[in-house]
Amino acid sequence: MSTSPNFSSRTRNRLMAAAASVAIAGAIGIGAVTTGTAPVLAEAVRIDAQNQVPSFADVVEKVSPAVVSVRVTARMEPAADRGADLFGDPRGFDNLPDDHPFKRFFREFRGPRDGDQFGRRGPNREGPRPVSQGSGFFISEDGYVVTNNHVVEGGQEFTVVTDAGLELQAKLIGTDPRTDLAVLKVDSDTKFTYVDFAEDAKVRVGDWVVAVGNPFGLGGTVTAGIVSARGRDIGAGPYDDFIQIDAAVNRGNSGGPAFNLSGQVVGINTAIFSPSGGNVGIAFAIPASTAREVVTDLMRDGSVERGWLGVQIQPVNADIADSLGLQKASGALVSEAQADSPAKAAGIVAGDVITSVNGKDVASPKELARVIGAVEPGSSVDVTVWRKGQSETFKVKLGEMPGSDQQASLNPSGDDQPATAETSMADYGLTVTRAEDGKGLVVTDVDPGSDAAERGIQAGDVITAVNSTDVNSPAEAKTAIEAASKSGRKAVLFQVSRDDTNRFVALPVAKG
Repeated sequence: MSTSPNFSSRTRNRLMAAAASVAIAGAIGIGAVTTGTAPVLAEAVRIDAQNQVPSFADVVEKVSPAVVSVRVTARMEPAADRGADLFGDPRGFDNLPDDHPFKRFFREFRGPRDGDQFGRRGPNREGPRPVSQGSGFFISEDGYVVTNNHVVEGGQEFTVVTDAGLELQAKLIGTDPRTDLAVLKVDSDTKFTYVDFAEDAKVRVGDWVVAVGNPFGLGGTVTAGIVSARGRDIGAGPYDDFIQIDAAVNRGNSGGPAFNLSGQVVGINTAIFSPSGGNVGIAFAIPASTAREVVTDLMRDGSVERGWLGVQIQPVNADIADSLGLQKASGALVSEAQADSPAKAAGIVAGDVITSVNGKDVASPKELARVIGAVEPGSSVDVTVWRKGQSETFKVKLGEMPGSDQQASLNPSGDDQPATAETSMADYGLTVTRAEDGKGLVVTDVDPGSDAAERGIQAGDVITAVNSTDVNSPAEAKTAIEAASKSGRKAVLFQVSRDDTNRFVALPVAKG
């Protein structure tokens, strides 16, 4: 028998109303409806790991045993008994009554230490004193450790703490303050896990790096980032060529390595830029190529021998390049060849621009320092200079870099010639007079709004040459300026002496 259409319609409407009621009840949480079947759960979010940034865990697991903490201490010298110097030597308080206000004050101020109410370690207060704490890493299985010079500087005792917590005594093999590198040696029968230097010429800006070290004395700590820049000069020394990274590097990370994803050392963390003293994402590492050369020398000889040319140099800017007729602002301008130096003996003089060494272009003073420093002392090199509008090449036998940077000194003739009246070089904002020894023009006044003032020329400076021509009178200076103007130069190069040092300043010829 068939179902009545009216009945079917009513039944269908009731079922639909019931279903709507269940949906509303479930949505507002009034009641629960049991359907007799298991609930269907939404699928959890998952991301294909192969398409994401790789984990650093494998690299860290391999390299961590090679990274160490470096603790540095110094032995305190016995303190002399200064008797009545009570604050310098607290033993003077022993003779005061226990209720004396000074004795109570010192006891409360200093506090008891090591079982002695006045903080003495012994009769002369001898004992180890912490100096610094940093990081380092093994570069050989027999225990050679690389770290920073500033970590070990001033220390007499050195302790290396491995990733496993083993404390080992080490001795200092050698240091190189110019690159801030040092090598320690642990004497042990243990074969240590060690790491190798990378070919940092292949390191690109944007590559991943992993820094492992001992920040704030916490022990093995790992941070990661990328190479932010290369070739940074931060004014730390003559061989600045730092890799900049953005991994979190803090105090105590000094001397620790920055690894690539192959577990090779691309740089040694040595400095941070931080207004606050903490990590702000700008750290500087010594490149592996520099470290490899220096560390090899330190392991072999305990010191680093570098070639020495013996010149004071300054950068070539656009104005200087134009004043000398150079096509581009490149090279190293010689402000003075030092006395008894290889450069002076070979004929290099102030005003020369060194453009290449052994055929390799030199772009800047820093590059010249690195190129010369990498050559063995006693070797001969071909130094090409730009002089008076043309290139000349000199063969120079390099000396050995002195223990401290030599300071150039001028040797005035001592001629006692009276100075003439002051002369105005108004177009340059200068007032000059002849030097008492007859060599050069002494600047007596500088217009504060002039190009000369803007470029740092001051009263008391001595102008010794204009466009590589010695000037001993205002007339000679005027002639040299006119010659530069007639040759089409846009700037005139002044050689200026101050405090026994020379530098070159380019001033626009259009205003002369």
